[in-house]
Amino acid sequence: MPKLTKTAAQMVAEARARITEVETPDLIKMLDDPDVIVVDIRDVRERQRGGYIPGSVHAPRGMVEFWVDPDSPYFKDVFGQEGKRYVFHCASGWRSALTVATLQDMGFDAAHLREGFSTWEAQGGPVEKAEG
Repeated sequence: MPKLTKTAAQMVAEARARITEVETPDLIKMLDDPDVIVVDIRDVRERQRGGYIPGSVHAPRGMVEFWVDPDSPYFKDVFGQEGKRYVFHCASGWRSALTVATLQDMGFDAAHLREGFSTWEAQGGPVEKAEG
């Protein structure tokens, strides 16, 4: 295997150095704000197993860039709303950090949940469980 020039951990650290990170207690306080849109980029199976933040939008990691791009045939209207604050999350904050850095590069303003969903419930965050 060829030697990598940069590790995934290095990429995450670089992303975190230039994006906005939201702490769990702060996002919990924002949940009732109609101008905040929480975006869950975890795999659908992760949401089914562990539940999800009530009211969150599910945008699978592999489609996010296409869903936010108004010129993409996959664009989703939820990402075209003016005056909204978008906070992305994954399980531990790694995928969402990379996602938000990429979106920032595209000109899409967003933040991410620093610790991800992994500590959400333990810190008092509400969780909705998937049916079935």
